[in-house]
Amino acid sequence: VQLQASGGGLVQAGGSLRLSCAASGRTFSTNLMGWFRQAPGKEREFVARVSGSGVNTYYADSVKGRFTISKDNAKNTVYLQMNSLKPEDTAVYYCAAGGTSYSGTYRPNYWGQGTLVTVSS
Repeated sequence: VQLQASGGGLVQAGGSLRLSCAASGRTFSTNLMGWFRQAPGKEREFVARVSGSGVNTYYADSVKGRFTISKDNAKNTVYLQMNSLKPEDTAVYYCAAGGTSYSGTYRPNYWGQGTLVTVSS
């Protein structure tokens, strides 16, 4: 299984970016997919997850109302639309797939490589 993330870059505060993560090697049409991030000097943290159908979503409080996660099962791809970006959103963003979720936590089975998002003030 491979998860290929893309879409990171440098953006000014208040701007937008869209991350994509394409899965290969197996289908995740009935499985959770999501995003985590790791800022410099900090631990990796959960950002958002989406259900297999794409209907149910869950967000970290820090991104709620600004980020939107979505899933295209035909393309085996998960997206993260990030709006109103803040300097504190600067991090390496990792996509994830499979696994389980419970009471807001998400423990994936598979991880993609990171894509760097830098938000300048």
